[in-house]
This record gives sequence, C-alpha cells and structure tokens, in this order.
Amino acid sequence: MATQPVFPVQPEVRAASSEEDQLRLAGFKKYDPPTFSGVASEGAHGFLEDCHSILHTMDIVETSGVAFTTFQLKGVDYQWWWAYELGSPAESASLTWVQFLGMFPREFVPQSLRDAWHAEFEQLHQGTMSVSKYAIRLSDLARHAPTLVTTVRECVRRFNEGISHDI
Repeated sequence: MATQPVFPVQPEVRAASSEEDQLRLAGFKKYDPPTFSGVASEGAHGFLEDCHSILHTMDIVETSGVAFTTFQLKGVDYQWWWAYELGSPAESASLTWVQFLGMFPREFVPQSLRDAWHAEFEQLHQGTMSVSKYAIRLSDLARHAPTLVTTVRECVRRFNEGISHDI
C-alpha cells in the first residue's frame, strides 16, 4: 500500500489586501495627519483626536486605526511602539483602537497631568459656563477618569450633579 505524498500547504497570498492597505494609507496621508514625537509642546490627546478624525472620516478606525496612527510616530515614540511589537507574541491578536487609546496616554501623558484632569473631573460644576460648554468640558475630562464613568447612566448622573439649577 503506497502512501500519498504530502505537500506543504502554501500560505494564502494576500497581495490584494496589501494593495488595499497601501491605497488606504495613501488616502490617510492625503489628509496630512499629524506626526507625534513626544515633544513637550505636542499634545498626545490632540494627536490621537486628529488621527481619529481622519480615520473616522475614512471609516477605517477599526481596520487600520492603530497601524496608521503608529505610522505617524517618530523618534523615541516610534521606538516605544517597535519595542511593544517586538515584545508581543507573534500569534497575539492586533490591538483594537480602544485598547490602543488606553495604552497611548499612559505612555505619553505624564501621570501628574492625568491626575490633575481626574481631580478636575471629580470637582467640575457648571458654575458660570454655558450648559454646552459644561457638557463639552465634562466629556473632555471624562476620558481621563474612565473608572468614574463606566456607563452612560453614570455620565448622565455626573452631568446632572454638576449642572447649576439656578434657572
């Protein structure tokens, strides 16, 4: 009884996907996304917001967001990302945009600044701000206090607690 020869399975060729990725990256670059090199005058959140705006416009946040945003890192910031990738097991899943958003500020926003935003969020009241300005400020600060605002209901409660009822 003769045995059948075993042929190695060839990996799927993904040239079309690679070409699609290259086209998406070219489209992303046409929007002139910011670069980030961790210079003190640059804001990590501003960088992420600007990149997210472009990615959202192109409807590629989840498919290409992390790859395209990290493509915009320069200098030691890119070295941080490269070290992260080298330290990740080859079989591990790629980071989602939400996971990356949690990781990036921890690396590039000083703890003292994150603590100050957290405290400001806890103490925020409308005061003399318009309701819309108060809502924007609360939303902006809430991202720095994710453990305090874990649900929409909690966010609404905090909004209502801080609003002036002197109408």
